[in-house]
Amino acid sequence: MHKVVVVGGGAAGMMAAIAAAEVGSRVLLIEKNEKLGKKLFITGKGRCNITNNCTNEDFFANIVSNHKFLYSAYSGYGSLAIQEFFEYNGLKLKEERGARLFPASDHSSDVISVLAKVLRRLGVEVLLNTIVKELVVSENVVTGVILNDGRLFDADKVIVATGGVSYPATGSTGDGFRFAEASGHKVLSPNPALVPLTVKESWCVDLQGLALKNITVVMDVGGKVIFKGFGELLFTHFGLSGPLILSASSFYVKVGSPQATVAIDLKPALSFEQLDKRVLRDFEENKNKHFKNILGGLLPAKLHPVVVKLSGIAEDRKINEVTREERLGFVRLLKNLNLTIVGTRGFSEAIITQGGVSVKDINPKSMESKVVRGLYFAGEVIDVDGLTGGFNLQVAWSTGFLAGRSAGG
Repeated sequence: MHKVVVVGGGAAGMMAAIAAAEVGSRVLLIEKNEKLGKKLFITGKGRCNITNNCTNEDFFANIVSNHKFLYSAYSGYGSLAIQEFFEYNGLKLKEERGARLFPASDHSSDVISVLAKVLRRLGVEVLLNTIVKELVVSENVVTGVILNDGRLFDADKVIVATGGVSYPATGSTGDGFRFAEASGHKVLSPNPALVPLTVKESWCVDLQGLALKNITVVMDVGGKVIFKGFGELLFTHFGLSGPLILSASSFYVKVGSPQATVAIDLKPALSFEQLDKRVLRDFEENKNKHFKNILGGLLPAKLHPVVVKLSGIAEDRKINEVTREERLGFVRLLKNLNLTIVGTRGFSEAIITQGGVSVKDINPKSMESKVVRGLYFAGEVIDVDGLTGGFNLQVAWSTGFLAGRSAGG
């Protein structure tokens, strides 16, 4: 009987252990934290966006890095498979906006409970509060792992599912990158992704806490559009956050440019001409009012002082004194509120890590290393990442299942 050691008790690691045990392997799952699924517990604001009930085409369109690498893993264990797994094991699911799937209970703890129950049923041995120091590799074959306390565990196969370096408080401290490099693999420099962005403009802090819904964001670097999306963003004391910005951040990080421009369309449902007619109508109906007093129907109150300042129109200017050119400039501002992106927040605020073990060093049909026989990788430790909406967890399920089934078979 094969003995498989899985390093890392997150989503990918637990699924890998389950898949290996299902085909008859003896499995030891080693987790450095005091409990399994510590990062899984906080995903989706504690609700756990398990996967996305989208088409195959849409799934791959939402993978930012190396989507082709996932073809075999996803075709073998995709969104429908993980839905069936949880529902068969007693977890009811519900679908929300954007085809996101959550546990009906809204509790990520229920997701972890199901995985833990299946691990127990399959007889997987779990070691908690246990840190793997290094892999044992001899003549390009993995033969086991050594713990921090010096203990050696022999293994026929080892699966590394240690995550990246995002949310380090959950134990994601880059152990897998260290294991990979030490055993001869190329590791692409990790960067925070799905992360809030910092901006240059000082007026952004005045909007702290303001959430804008149903707006469009276009991000460009050097005149080239790298992201366009519709949805919600949030102003913070340092810049921008919210679902739209988190998604845009992954493309910003991918490009590697220190600076980008974000253009916010505050009224995407209206064309420039339609918005100008609307503004002109407001102006004509309020000719004797001051400029600052006619914005209530157009914008949230918190945005008024900033827009007034950026428009160049004095706040106490009477509407009948505003020129056509000034009005058109104001409309342009509403359709194109620009901010300069100068960086990201750190790993402690990043949902995922971009970078990791090079996919060129991993067989996509098995998740086995091309460098070290018997060594497999799964989840965020690999240089694959997706957008928000359940896609990164699905990567973990798919690669974890394939690694476990391959190592255990």
